[in-house]
Amino acid sequence: MTGEVYVGELEHQLLLIVLHLGDDAYANPIRAMLASAAGRPLARGALYTALERLELKGCLRSTLGESLPERGGRPRRYFTVTPAGLRALRQSRRVLLGLWKGLESKLEPS
Repeated sequence: MTGEVYVGELEHQLLLIVLHLGDDAYANPIRAMLASAAGRPLARGALYTALERLELKGCLRSTLGESLPERGGRPRRYFTVTPAGLRALRQSRRVLLGLWKGLESKLEPS
C-alpha cells in the first residue's frame, strides 16, 4: 500500500488495543479492552466491520488460530498491526500532539 493511511478515532483505538494485546488480540479481548479503557461498548458486528475496514486499509492482518471445541470447532481470528498500521498510528499521534500543543490550560477543569 502506498501513500498515507488515515484512521478515525475508533480505528486508532482498535490499533492501539491490538498492539497492547499482542498474541491475544481477538474479538472478545479487543471488545473488553475497548469497553474498559475507552468506555466504548461496541456490538460484535460493529467491531468486525471496523477490524475488516482496517484490514482493507492495510493496517491490520488477521490469521485463523486452531479450531476450538468450546467454539463448536471454529477457530479464533487473531489480529496483528502491520507496518502500514504503525505508520498510520505515528502520523495520527504527531498530528494530535501538535494540535494539543498550547491547549492544555484551556481544557483543564475549572
